[in-house]
Amino acid sequence: MMRMLKTDITEIVSRLGEDAKQFAGKTVILTGGRGFLGRYFMDVFATLNAEVLEAPVRLIVLDNLITAGNYGSEDPGFEHIEVIVHDVIQPFSFDENVDYVIHAAGIASPFYYRAYPLETLGVAISGTQNMLDLAKKKGARFTFFSSSEIYGDPDPEHIPIAESYRGNVSCQGPRACYDESKRIGETLCYIYHTRDGIKTNTIRPFNVFGPGMQENDYRVLPNFASRIKAGLPLNLYGSGLQTRTFCYITDAMVGFFLVILKGVPGEAYNIGFPKPEVSMIDLVKTLQTITKRELTYNQIEYPASYPTDEPMRRCPDIQKARLQLDFNPIVRLDDGLRRFLDWSNTAFTGEP
Repeated sequence: MMRMLKTDITEIVSRLGEDAKQFAGKTVILTGGRGFLGRYFMDVFATLNAEVLEAPVRLIVLDNLITAGNYGSEDPGFEHIEVIVHDVIQPFSFDENVDYVIHAAGIASPFYYRAYPLETLGVAISGTQNMLDLAKKKGARFTFFSSSEIYGDPDPEHIPIAESYRGNVSCQGPRACYDESKRIGETLCYIYHTRDGIKTNTIRPFNVFGPGMQENDYRVLPNFASRIKAGLPLNLYGSGLQTRTFCYITDAMVGFFLVILKGVPGEAYNIGFPKPEVSMIDLVKTLQTITKRELTYNQIEYPASYPTDEPMRRCPDIQKARLQLDFNPIVRLDDGLRRFLDWSNTAFTGEP
């Protein structure tokens, strides 16, 4: 069972404070609601309804379930939350009022966008335009989930990466379907904002992790956690010198909600944790300290199912979100990893 930690949901709701009360009596459409991030949105909204809001928020969840997994395919049955199986590549009709559209649908795992390149493009292009059309018709505020991948393999002079950096991205190659789809999605948001006056915002998440990730996600931390559970050597792709900063899910969700509620219309925001920037080899050493176990690793070539051209560094500048939204991530890497491993040791099988 891939449940999240109740303590994490409670922490998110507590940190949102009075801002969350803006959702009282509102209607929200959430795409990709049964994915990793979408399930957190569902649990947070359900908790807000149960514990905080005087009038409930109504949440309409859309998902085609293509990468939802067994747990994501289940409808949790929350009151005031309706799950509709729908592919946003197709237009969605809704006769009632809508206040917020959160477009979080997408294929984020490199393994999956390698397997579904056209679907990856479709959800970020046709899907984004369909949901923008809905937001335009309803006069709703629109939030698009982009990615730190829009920056490509950044020039070291531009690290940490600010939103103003235009990126070093190739329109061809195994990662291009994802990177370019998000860049086009952002362009669509810009057009609808400047042409039609839609209040749009873009979120660029940086390496978010936490309980609820699927064991067969193929991203580095679920991969490592599964092999730790199985007692197997960890697999490092390439040199192992690639660096990342990692943002625990509670910090990320607080940042996402701040953008949705308080973002300056038309603006994009990096949401992540700027320090520490660690190599994959150093990440293994950190996990070794946390687990108090001797962890070995194999350095292997990228499998055919995993896209190459991996960016060497990924580190956000979050000054804009700090100043405009009062976003202040607080969960240290070792604390987040400890929470994730405590959860994965129970939730994972060791057989991805």
